[in-house]
Order: sequence, then C-alpha cells, then structure tokens
Amino acid sequence: MELTDWLLTSGERGNVATRLDSRRPDGAAWSHGNLVRPLIDGATYYRELLSAVGAQRAGDLLLFSDWRGDPDERLVGPGSEIGTVLCEAAERGVIVKGLVWRSHLDRLQFSETENRHLGEEVEAAGGECLLDMRVRPGGSHHQKFVVLRHPGRPELDLAFVGGIDLCHNRHDDASHRGDPQSQPIAAAYGPHPPWHDVQLAIRGPAVGDIETCFRERWEDPAPLTRSPVVRLRELAHREDTEADPLPHQAPDPEPCGTCTVQVLRTYPNRLLRGYDFAPDGERSIARGYRKALRRARALIYLEDQYLWSPHVVEFFAEALAAHPGLRLIAVIPSVPEQDGRITLPMNLIGRITALDRLRRAAGGRVAVYGLENHEGTPVYVHAKVCVIDDVWASVGSDNINLRSWTHDSELSCAVVDESRDPRDPRDPGGLGDGARGYARNLRLELAREHLDREAPLTPHAPDPLCDPRSAFDAFAASAAALDSWHDGGRHGPRPPGRLRTYRPPSLPRATKALCTPLHRLLVDPDGRPHRLRRRRTF
Repeated sequence: MELTDWLLTSGERGNVATRLDSRRPDGAAWSHGNLVRPLIDGATYYRELLSAVGAQRAGDLLLFSDWRGDPDERLVGPGSEIGTVLCEAAERGVIVKGLVWRSHLDRLQFSETENRHLGEEVEAAGGECLLDMRVRPGGSHHQKFVVLRHPGRPELDLAFVGGIDLCHNRHDDASHRGDPQSQPIAAAYGPHPPWHDVQLAIRGPAVGDIETCFRERWEDPAPLTRSPVVRLRELAHREDTEADPLPHQAPDPEPCGTCTVQVLRTYPNRLLRGYDFAPDGERSIARGYRKALRRARALIYLEDQYLWSPHVVEFFAEALAAHPGLRLIAVIPSVPEQDGRITLPMNLIGRITALDRLRRAAGGRVAVYGLENHEGTPVYVHAKVCVIDDVWASVGSDNINLRSWTHDSELSCAVVDESRDPRDPRDPGGLGDGARGYARNLRLELAREHLDREAPLTPHAPDPLCDPRSAFDAFAASAAALDSWHDGGRHGPRPPGRLRTYRPPSLPRATKALCTPLHRLLVDPDGRPHRLRRRRTF
C-alpha cells in the first residue's frame, strides 16, 4: 500500500502558506512512528489529562485550544476543576498558553462568560489565555486539543486531539449516566444528558505537528476581533489581547509507535484579510475525506453529531453508488441538541435531506442508529469518528457538515497504522491494503460499547465483528431487538445493546420552506471562496 493512496500530499492540502508540511526536511504531509490511543468518553480523557498535566514541572509547556471552557468542570472529583488544574500548573512554573473561542453572547445559549472566566483565572495564575474571535461572521473556533511538551524529557511529550471540550456535559463514561455538572440541551436527554465522545492521546513526531497548529494561530498578527463592540468589551474587562512570544519550538519527539498521522484542518476563507497561515482558508479535512472515500470498498463506519448537508454527504453517496458491496453504518444523536419550535426543524432539515440522499444511493446498505443508556435515556452522540475499510481512521473536532468542512476552524487526525491486523478478513477492501491494527481496534472498541459485548481475552483472538458484513448485521440485529422490546411495552429482560434504529421524522411542507434557508444561513453555512462554490468543490 502506498500512503498516497489514502493520505493527502502536501500539494493536495491546498494551502501553501502553512508550515505544517514544509517544517519537515522531506516536505511530507504526515509523520511516521506515532503511538495513537483512542480515549472513549470524557471520563477516560479527563483522567489521563489530569495525570499528564500533574506530571509537568517548571519550564514545561502546556498549550490548549477549545471551543468552550468551564473553569469549574471537574476532571475527576473535587479539587480537579480544569481552572484549578491549569492555574496550579502555571503557579509551579509550567508555561501555560490557551486559545479559546470568544463565543457569542450567553443569551443566545453560548459561552461568552464561561470562556472569559477561564481566561481570567489562567492569567491571574501567571499563564496566558486569549479569547480568539478571528472567525467568519457567525463562525467559531471549534478545535479541541492540548499539547504537553517537556524540555529534557521528550519521552513525556503528548498531545490530546478530538471532540471533547473542557466544559460541562462532557464528563461521562461507558455507562452513560451523564455529567453531574450539566448544561441543559433538548428535554429528551434529561437533566444530566448522557454524552458519548472520543479523544485521541498521541505520542511521537505528530505532537510537533499539533503544536505547530497552535503556534500558527497564536502568532497570527491579525487582531483577536474586528468588532468595535467586542473591542469595547475587551477594554471594559481589561482582557489580554496581545499574544506574548512562545518559547522556541523543541525538536519533534522521537518515533515510538507504528502509526502514520496526518493533521487535517478547516480554516474558512475570511473576508477582507485571511489568516497569515491560510490566506484562502484550508479545507484539508474535506479533501482528506474525499480522497479516502474514493478508496472505500467494504465499510464506512461513522459516529457524528450531525451528518447533514447534501454538499458533504455527496462524497459518501458517490462511493456507495459506485461500489455495490460498500456499506455505511452511522451512529448519530436520536434528537438534535436544540428542540425549540424553530431550532428543531432548522436542525432536522439538513439531516433529513442528507439521509435521503444516502439511501437513494445505496438503499439498505445504509444503516443509521441512535444510542440510549440502559435506563432508556437517549445518549447525545458528540463523537466525530470515521473508519474506512479498517485502514484509514479520522478522529477530530469536525462533523459531517458544511460548517465543519468550510466555515469554522477544525482539527482532525487521520491515522493509517503501518502494522497490519492479522485477524480475518485480512483485506476487507480487497485492494491489497490490508486491515490495520489501529483503525480496526478503534471500530471494534466503539462497536463493543454500543453492542454490550466484552472484548476477547487475547488481543488478536478471532472476532466476528472484524468482518464488515457481520458487523453490519450485528448492529441491525441488536437495534431490532431493542426496538421490539420498547414497542412491546418493555416486558421481560432488556436485550443487550444500546442501539436504536434512527427514523428521520417528516416535516410539513411549510416548515421545510421556512427552515431550509435558515438552516443554510445559520446552522450550516458555507465558508468556501465563491469560485469553489461555483465549481462545487473544496
């Protein structure tokens, strides 16, 4: 297998201004020799983050970027609030630098106050945390990552990348009873919404790539905001608006694993003046998906918060239509996060359209599921995961929608393991690529949680879920059994598994007519330059 069959070359990234690829002597658009571990659900990630930050000492470097940060969110228990953990690190001499999206106003159900308070706490302890509003109108910085560097101890260098914010609702585990520190979302999820999510722990040279992503944003000379109103608020709150210099970037950590990692990103085409490191924006997430999907032959496994936009799902539909043996499994929220009279249909309209397109392309080869916990409460799926043919796997902050692929800032890691998986089928795609250990194990770990199955006692024991068709059928059978139990009045023992068949609701014609333009304008805007919109490409 050639890596260029699956991963973007530096030219294919479409952004010559970034130093993400040019920083390597060979100009490669990826790094070899990484150890990548998926951390399933927020409690797992928070526990590892707390341990890793606690091991840092004076002179070490902690960089973080987030969409929302609640300083009182506990990583483990009392005393482990994220604000406290970051402040204690800064007070013992760790160089703490943060970039948090400024956010829209709280009265619009965003997090302006919380993000500002996190920044204030970090600054008071000697760190630096900037509220970054260098986005398109209506856009956000949606990247969620932490980089930990240790001069003189590079074996400890580590990066966390994925979909998990440092905020309320995210602290949940495989039981999915929700975060005790909760924010309200749609009523169906109850007072403590169960929350499913994924983050990666990465060691090896890719840590240097993720650090470079932070540095490019940190060193961008553009002001943090162009809004006169926001600048008045900055003055009123005496906010730090100037990024202090970062210490010189250390050499990349040495190889320590078998995974090739490609860092993919979205940056929008900003009006007037773009980013120094992406003057025309960057859409390597969209381009990375497009390239990998052209290679798909057996199974596309998705977990996604949204799964909408006909412009985006068209790539999936084309792959399904071209290859009659290709199947798609998608795990999504049963109910959108917002359930207002206008906001609910605004969210649903994009999903209904997208699923209709996928099913027209492949019919019964497309299976879509929601999740519930063992008490029957829906689980909000916030994960952003794609696994193709057990070879290519992406985890990041990006969702399957136009906003994530063009309009907000996003960060994702596409991983191809150099180590083949010895279990049958050894080459599910039939192209000679061979199943890879990381991608297959990620898919199986997620499937076992949703199916209530235990992992085999030995790592490479035969597992019927390795086979794409068997996995597709196992999901269908589990969901059918649980659906039937609910339909029958919940009599008798509850069947194992958490999967429910997703059936998109129908919307009245008048509601569609009203909400479709609102969806395109507010929910799923397009951040591409006009020339790319006209060509219907990324």
